[in-house]
Amino acid sequence: MSRDMKKLSGLVAATFTPLTAEGEVDLSVIGPYIDYLTEKQSVKKVFVNGTTGEGISLTVDERKRLAAEWCLQGKGKLEQVIVHVGSMSIKETQDLAQHAASIGADGIAVISPSFFKPTNADALRMFLKEVGASAPGLPLYYYHIPSMTGVALEVADVLNGIEKMIPSFKGVKYSGTDLRDLGQCVCYSQSHNCTYNYLGCKMKEMLSAFDEGNMTQARDLQFKCMDAITFAKNLGFDVAVNKQVMSELSGLALGPPRLPMLPCPISKAQTIAQKIKDTYCLT
Repeated sequence: MSRDMKKLSGLVAATFTPLTAEGEVDLSVIGPYIDYLTEKQSVKKVFVNGTTGEGISLTVDERKRLAAEWCLQGKGKLEQVIVHVGSMSIKETQDLAQHAASIGADGIAVISPSFFKPTNADALRMFLKEVGASAPGLPLYYYHIPSMTGVALEVADVLNGIEKMIPSFKGVKYSGTDLRDLGQCVCYSQSHNCTYNYLGCKMKEMLSAFDEGNMTQARDLQFKCMDAITFAKNLGFDVAVNKQVMSELSGLALGPPRLPMLPCPISKAQTIAQKIKDTYCLT
């Protein structure tokens, strides 16, 4: 069934997956998590089961239960729920895409397979086409993250003619570092998105200042963000650390990461959280 394909814009929080101390998915945190995002961070769009959410470390059943809970608890609160459905198997990816459509998700995103990798842009487009055909009523986004997948095909090549091949294709979640390739993608399509989690309110302030022509305020907020991120990266800032920092700042019990990632030392997370609070004068 086809549905209106709303344009994805503004801040999109890449959500963490709450786990119990025993490493099991904890759905009870999703409701309070949504309230935190919408009420404290003014963020009403989420990206579920992605890298931040440890999606590839979860079973298909776990991913389905999480996606369903985000859609259920988000009704009337969230504006859009985008579900990452990528996996190593095209059959699993199609199954997750169909499930996302059945629970009322607002879009799906797909990473490239990373064991048997696509050898060129045509192969990747064919993979995306088959996934899109499984949920033709949902907007489809390609999630480009070569640091994790090892697939460094130029996205500009992947985009070439993709709308004719995949009518539901709506954009790219670009998590690469090739600024030339990114620039070509921006030239190809002028729309852009921003992803953030526990500093959503500050990022929204920065974007609003830019839109209003207040470059001084926008630069000040950007430099503060860069200062906090640089501080965190110098201490070692991966998904496990980021998850614990989110717990410290939000008060949500998100639990540990799933193996093979190791838990973050609480002291490190507290140090980074305090830096963020000091940088933005948060209480």
